[in-house]
Amino acid sequence: MFSGDDWLTFEQRHVWHPYASMQNPPPMLAVARADGVRLYLEDDTALIDGMSSWWCAIHGYNVPELNAAVIEQTQKMAHVMFGGLTHRPAAELAAALLEIVPKGLKYVFFADSGSVSVETAIKMALQYWQAQGKRKKTRFLTIRHGYHGDTFGAMGVCDPVSGMHQLFSAMLPQHIFADAPPNGTDADWDDAQISDFSDKISRHHAQLAAVILEPVVQGAGGMRMYAPEFLRRVRKLCDAFDVLLIVDEIATGFGRTGKLFACEHAGISPDIMCVGKALTGGYMTLAAVLSNAKICAGIHQNDSILMHGPTFMANPLACAVAVASLRLLLDSPWQQRVDAIKKQLKFELEPCRDLPQVADVRVIGAIGVIEMKNPVDMARIQPLFVEKEVWIRPFGKLIYIMPPYIISPDDLSHLTRAMCEVAAI
Repeated sequence: MFSGDDWLTFEQRHVWHPYASMQNPPPMLAVARADGVRLYLEDDTALIDGMSSWWCAIHGYNVPELNAAVIEQTQKMAHVMFGGLTHRPAAELAAALLEIVPKGLKYVFFADSGSVSVETAIKMALQYWQAQGKRKKTRFLTIRHGYHGDTFGAMGVCDPVSGMHQLFSAMLPQHIFADAPPNGTDADWDDAQISDFSDKISRHHAQLAAVILEPVVQGAGGMRMYAPEFLRRVRKLCDAFDVLLIVDEIATGFGRTGKLFACEHAGISPDIMCVGKALTGGYMTLAAVLSNAKICAGIHQNDSILMHGPTFMANPLACAVAVASLRLLLDSPWQQRVDAIKKQLKFELEPCRDLPQVADVRVIGAIGVIEMKNPVDMARIQPLFVEKEVWIRPFGKLIYIMPPYIISPDDLSHLTRAMCEVAAI
């Protein structure tokens, strides 16, 4: 259809990219293939990927086990509707998930993407209270700096001030936002960190369907890392005030923080949990919403049904590759790998703390962050990273990486060296 680079010219004129302008499109790098931890551009430039393709390619690229799963399932069926039909890959994936998620989660609803899983979780909470006859419980409590997706329900529980959706704030449901805890660990805990949240849940609990938050690590809202004790207190307050707890593990699930799921750092189990991103190892779009028995029984009270059903729900191809990805993860020394990445990130990024333009350096699991004092100049520093043969995509004040777990120490050093050199400019 296209000759030479004509496809790229056409693409730049007609294809929208995320958070980008079509009138003044930013420069794009054309990827020809990917293998291991490297992206290979059309001009044969090789870039070490520090982003895991927005945090989902935990095994890297061109993974033989995942390739084989896709081929095998394609030869059977790529898709079949989930209404009135079922299939083995969905059952196998549900069983694999229920073996590893926090105790108490017993039911699985498959969704198309992370944002859709949040929409589903919100619906679950609302339908639960409607079935209980408590129709005033329609609002949600969350913490500032949160990000839960780009669809309307999800946008409503994203930070309306510092988040990406201020343009729509007047059109979104008005939920309740509490102060987020500061960056820190349990060693830094102070009861003052929970005071605003405690005050808001006590004052508004009669209206609250659920609390929704990202456990321990807030991702796209600032790569913030807070004390697990905050999450323990939230769980207790939700129980005390009869409010459901939804945790958004879309970015943190499947080992990224050093635990399979970030809420394990606090030793709590939510009422509803959303997972996505790394679920298929970056091969297919798929997410899941898990609930405990209380939620399921409550929704189905008086023969009610959960009112949600995406067309590509439980897509067999996606489910099959997700089963293979989970098997590959659990059969690998993922904990040792993530721990080694964490130790190397801490050692190699810590010197950046002394730079006058750097506000903070923080690490948890396979996540390394340099926070600058001022917003980064994307147009200036993105090409610098490419010159250093790495793919790092900063945002706001943050230069960060979340590399594939299979990355070698040498390749990780290449990434951290590039981060420190660019931060020092």
